[in-house]
Parts: sequence; structure tokens; C-alpha cells
Amino acid sequence: MTVSAARIAGALGLLVAIAAIDGAARAAPDVPSAAEGIYASAPPRLLQIRTLVADAGRQTSIGSGFLVSADGLAITNYHVVSQVALEPKTYRLEYAAADGSHGEVTLLGVDLPNDLAIVRLDKHDAPFFAFDKAAMDGSIPKGERLYSMGNPLDLGFTIIEGTYNGLAAHSYNDRIHFTGALNPGMSGGPTVTADGLVVGINVATRRGGQLISFLVPARFAADLLQRVREHEVGQDLHAEIARQLAAWRSGLYKSFGDDGFRAAAMGPYQAPETVSPWFDCWAQTNASATPKPRASVNTTTCSSDTSLFVAADLNTGTIQVNHSYVKSIDLNQFQFATLLTQLSQPRLVGGGPFRKWYTPERCNEDFVSTALAADHPPLRVIWCAQAYREFEGLYDVALIAVTQDHGSEALVSRMSLQAVGYDDAIALGKRFLEAVKAGK
Repeated sequence: MTVSAARIAGALGLLVAIAAIDGAARAAPDVPSAAEGIYASAPPRLLQIRTLVADAGRQTSIGSGFLVSADGLAITNYHVVSQVALEPKTYRLEYAAADGSHGEVTLLGVDLPNDLAIVRLDKHDAPFFAFDKAAMDGSIPKGERLYSMGNPLDLGFTIIEGTYNGLAAHSYNDRIHFTGALNPGMSGGPTVTADGLVVGINVATRRGGQLISFLVPARFAADLLQRVREHEVGQDLHAEIARQLAAWRSGLYKSFGDDGFRAAAMGPYQAPETVSPWFDCWAQTNASATPKPRASVNTTTCSSDTSLFVAADLNTGTIQVNHSYVKSIDLNQFQFATLLTQLSQPRLVGGGPFRKWYTPERCNEDFVSTALAADHPPLRVIWCAQAYREFEGLYDVALIAVTQDHGSEALVSRMSLQAVGYDDAIALGKRFLEAVKAGK
């Protein structure tokens, strides 16, 4: 078998070309990656924010932050500094910078709904981060590479590469979905473009998932920075937190009420489901339970993505709508009524350590029939409420309705409202009960 001269020449030429490319690659100097370039210039602008017990001088929590002005203003998360905001006589703040400097920190302003805070450091003429223009007007393309920085688990300053995925779905407060591994301690750090411009602020990660993290959009940090410069944020931060919480819940429940309810079939009943887009809804059944159930229970639960961090032991602002269609398999009427009583128990936060934030719950139970139209089944209604001790005019409310038109099947409907005004709770509860109907 012979090989043509042309083929031999072609093969030799290919080998020469490969060798030339390999030689050039070996001779060329290493080009720093985007991450290396960003991190090389970041240390003077990156911070670890520490909360200390004032009298003991020992840290109780840590987070991250970053400088945004030459005169020592820096951004972090509200939840990083919340202890100082709520109890300034008990706690104080200090910073440790990646360049080795450290010192005292003064808390100037907070944005509770967006989990942001502005602090002042004893730094002057320091380098600082700038905001990305495309991030400010929302024109960043999905898939752009981003770089998150912070101090995870107090292990030292770290840079994490990830991807911009736009705003998270089903979220009432705007959050950027970032495909990168944020870890505890990175909260409040910056996430930047390849040019080192801030796109968002590290805020949270989704437990139970991999590389699912969230950022606060940079525009909210820029707005808070401007308000602090204009002295729009009050010095009494506890009062400011109360004001912001009241304003946020007012907007939340107006939106929830304006969206309204739609009818969903549950057995022979019509159950009210929310139309608001910031809810996740799931269904479950006990059909495959062991031992074999004596009544079938099919449940739908819609929960809002509206939780708001106020303190380490107080997350509030969640709304939940739940319906269970219950049908006896071999229970007599007395046993079936007992099961319905178990399924309709109130579920407020209630006692234990939460007494710090809440008054004791109070409940009232009654039967409702004549007040409803003909297509509404008679209802046993339970109303429970508890007030917030430190935030006047706010309540957690649970409303449970159980149909009373049949001895072997029923609809158990529940609406739970956190941090709601009393008038809003009454109006929404009335609409909810009116929407529980017999099927057509």
C-alpha cells in the first residue's frame, strides 16, 4: 500500500502548523483572567462588617460590605447590621478591610424592604466601587458573567464567578437570580461586571438548591445612598424601620387586594385562589399514605415570596392561601367532624421566644350562613390575631373556614396574613369568605 506525496506533504504541513501554534502559546505570557484583574484591585474597597456586643467587645455576627465613596460611605445588607439598628445601646459595629485596615463603623441609614444599609467608615480618599450604568437601567443581557466578592464563613476574602439570569420569578421584591455560590458571610458584598462595576449586592442563597443565589439590584443601593446624602433617612433608626415596614406592608396588601381571587374547583366547592404573580402554588394528597387513610385529603397551598427580614428572630410579611378538600372513606360523622377540627387549628407564630415580638393570640369562632348568598355553603369560621409589640398597627392574622353542608365531605380553607393592618385584614377576610362557594 502506498501513500501519495501530496498526503505526506499535507500531514507534515499540519504537524508544522500545530507545532507553531503550541510554541507560540508556550512563549506567550500568561494573560490574567477577568476574575484575577478584578480581585487584584478590590482589596482596598472590600470590607468585613462585624457586629460586636458593646460591653464584651466580642463579635456576634459578620458580613461583607464595600466602599461607594471616597469619604468612607459603604454599603452592606440591613440584616448584617440589624442588631445595631434595633438595639444600638447593646451592639456596635466595626470593619476589617481586605487591605488590613480596620476601625469603627457608624450606621447611617437602612432600606428594610431591599435589605440594604449605608455605613460610614473612618476612611478618606479611599478607592471605591462605582455602579454599572446598564444595571441601573435594567439592560444587562442574560448570561453575562458576573463576579461576586465577600468573606464566606470568615475564611478570607473570596471572588465567585457566576451568571446573570435576570430578575427572579414569583418575587414581590426585585431580586436578581445569580448562578453563583454565595455563602454565609458574603452578605452585603458586591457583585460586579468584568469591568469591576457593581450590578448587585449579595443577599441570599436558596437552600436545597445548587448555585441558586440572589442579589439586590444596584439601583436600590444607589437610591439609598442618595437619600442618606440628602439626610432623608432619620437618625432614629428604630422609628425608621417601623415607618418602612408600615409603608411596605401597605403596598403589599394593596397589591394583593387589587389582584383579587379566582375560583378553583375543589370537589363540589369553589375555592378562592390568589391571582397575584408572586405566589408559588403546590398540591399534595394523602392517597398513597400508609396505613391506608380513613379520609382522603387533597390540598393546594399558595405561598407568597414576600418574606421580610426585620431581626434574626423575626421574618414577616408572608401570605398563604390553603385549601383542603376532605372526604370520608369509612369515618362516621362524629369521627369526620373530629378530623375537620384537627385540620382547622390556627397556626399563628404564637408563644415561646416570639413573645418578644407578639402579644398573645386571641381567637374567635362563629357560624356564618345568613350573611352569605344562596350559593355559599354555611361555614364555621375561626379568626385569630396577634399584635406586634414594637410596631403599632401591625398584626398576624389567620382566617379558617370549614363548610358545614355535608357530614362526609368538606372544604377547609385558610388564609394567613403576616404584618397586616387590621382594616386590610377585615376587608380581605370578608372577600375570602364570600368567595367560598358551592359548586355549580
